[in-house]
Amino acid sequence: MRTPSPGAKRRWPREYPASPSGTGHPGGSRPGARAQADDLRRQIEGLQTRLREAETHLEHLAITRKTVTSLADRIPASPPELPEHPDYARILTVFNEATGPLRAKDVCQSLGHELLPKNVKSIRAKLKRLIKLGVLAEADMGSFARKQ
Repeated sequence: MRTPSPGAKRRWPREYPASPSGTGHPGGSRPGARAQADDLRRQIEGLQTRLREAETHLEHLAITRKTVTSLADRIPASPPELPEHPDYARILTVFNEATGPLRAKDVCQSLGHELLPKNVKSIRAKLKRLIKLGVLAEADMGSFARKQ
């Protein structure tokens, strides 16, 4: 074993750069590092739990959306507001009881109106308005039916 010369710098014990803990040992103190690692593990476990819960919630939302969308396709749209004239409700009753398309003259008879041109024209105008509201459809030229 050599002894160092009187003016030589001592190399042993080896000098370590300053550690975050200030102890002079690489990596800081063992208990502090262990505590930090344990704390990080707990945080990771908590985040993993929250992530699983969020993913489960997203799955449930996707299932709910699929269910609601499929049910919405089955539910008929709400009927539009009918004009206030009482003939509109009576006309719809006639079409609900009909087995096929009707002409304005047929509807006029079913409502008990005389078959005068002014009455037929009035009913035809009401039928055209019901088409615009999306309640009726024109099956053929001059023939009207419930919209399916």
